[in-house]
Amino acid sequence: MTHLTSIPVTYYRAARVENVNVFYREAGPSDAPVVLLLHGFPTSSHMFRNLIPLLADRYRVIAPDYPGFGGSDAPDHREFAYTFAHYADIVDGLLSRLGVDRYAMYVMDYGAPVGYRLALKHPERVTALVVQNGNAYEEGLKAFWDPIKAYWREDTPERREALTFLVAPETTKFQYVDGVADVTRIDPDNWLHDQVLLDRPGNKDIQLDLFRDYGTNVPLYPQFQAFFRERKPPTLIVWGRNDTIFPADGAHPYLRDLPDAELHLLDTGHFALEDKLDVMAPMIRDFLDRNVAGR
Repeated sequence: MTHLTSIPVTYYRAARVENVNVFYREAGPSDAPVVLLLHGFPTSSHMFRNLIPLLADRYRVIAPDYPGFGGSDAPDHREFAYTFAHYADIVDGLLSRLGVDRYAMYVMDYGAPVGYRLALKHPERVTALVVQNGNAYEEGLKAFWDPIKAYWREDTPERREALTFLVAPETTKFQYVDGVADVTRIDPDNWLHDQVLLDRPGNKDIQLDLFRDYGTNVPLYPQFQAFFRERKPPTLIVWGRNDTIFPADGAHPYLRDLPDAELHLLDTGHFALEDKLDVMAPMIRDFLDRNVAGR
């Protein structure tokens, strides 16, 4: 009789931070090195549901949902600041609640500016970086960003309304299937799950506020890059090279500041984990085992 090896259990929890319930997934030994998973738009910690058990036998894995996403509270945008600076503070507050003061970070999409702002607050706490389609260089903001940049330049109702296509069902599906050679590898529950949350009353304005605020990240790019150069965290870059939103143009510049980073461009799109988990998980596991385990 064949016995299954132990499969780590994922727990679905919430903590009160700044009077907001912040949902997070957690798995792994409480005394193990921490891996913090920071999600992108328009998803949540749901994007890490398959990766978490593959790391949690050896690592304490924590994957929060930002306010307005996933299972976290979504206060009215007129009463809560939906900004990347605030998200970094919220994640910082959650980690304090959980007693975490050292962590490797997996950053993707919105997770990059959230994580890098966190790194500027506490540079000594970051043990390693896994970067997946998460931008920190102006070369990475290509044509897809033009209407969003127009909103940054001219904050008008017309510019804002012009971005509502970004929360439409066809765009949500596009983010999962664009650049993927075999779409039968992509679970359609992904875009259905995300769209239900995007369609909640008031959520469109939350997302539009964040599109506007993303412009505040760009002036911080030199500070993010200085963090890379000065702290030299071990870094693994696993990037879907066919991504229209964050193309590979944004991956290569990391090597200017992190010349020892390990760069892998994969033949897939924006949500690379959905398509290439079988390739990425062993890479991530090997990287963490070499650079984080036991430290």
